[in-house]
Amino acid sequence: MTLPPLTLRAWLRYDVIDSALRGLSDVRSILEVGCGQGALAARLVNRYDYVGAELDPISCAKAQERIAQAGRGRIVCGDLSAVEVGEFDLVCAFEVLEHIDDDVGALRVWGDRLRSRGWLLFSVPAYQRRWGPADRMAGHYRRYEPEQVGELLATAGFTDMNVWTYGFPLDYALEHARNLLARRVTAGPPMEGRTAVSGRWLQPPDWLAWGTQLATAPFRRIQRRFLESGRGTGLVVLARKTS
Repeated sequence: MTLPPLTLRAWLRYDVIDSALRGLSDVRSILEVGCGQGALAARLVNRYDYVGAELDPISCAKAQERIAQAGRGRIVCGDLSAVEVGEFDLVCAFEVLEHIDDDVGALRVWGDRLRSRGWLLFSVPAYQRRWGPADRMAGHYRRYEPEQVGELLATAGFTDMNVWTYGFPLDYALEHARNLLARRVTAGPPMEGRTAVSGRWLQPPDWLAWGTQLATAPFRRIQRRFLESGRGTGLVVLARKTS
């Protein structure tokens, strides 16, 4: 199976995600909320019993096409109402929570899909001071401080939080470029439509798969030294359901 490309930023994030997953020996089944076009799904479906859910029908169709090559896994086009409650060892959601007005409510819904003491792994953009045009264009409600994430997780019924800050130094430049591009967009869809569009924005073509991987290789090694430094543009968070 040929793996689909990740964006440059997604490669930086995936390096942290992959490391976190490899440290969880008790995870067999995964639900990914907001799986987009399935680039990550294609990397998880052969390692885990995988289910993905995606609201945007265009992205969902692409994700279904991509994991069909693996002959296993399932992509649900729609919300989590069609997904089993209490069935998964791990729920993950990458660059999703910032698109949801009621983030505590979303965390509780995600937690309902976990078995007892199951794991939650997610990513969000870091630091409200870094808010810019790309956030508005993407339909973000907020960016997150590490301390704020801890409070949200405790309220939603999670404990044992680990948080890593990723993206230093490459994504500082990439974020600046995204903001410059977003400033040039004079009009966009209303708030409820921006999330769907953002999942398709700046996605690399399939022929660039190796290019984005190779281009980010040295920066992925560099950022590993700074994951607990607070430097970076995004947070990857791991927590456990309290019961």
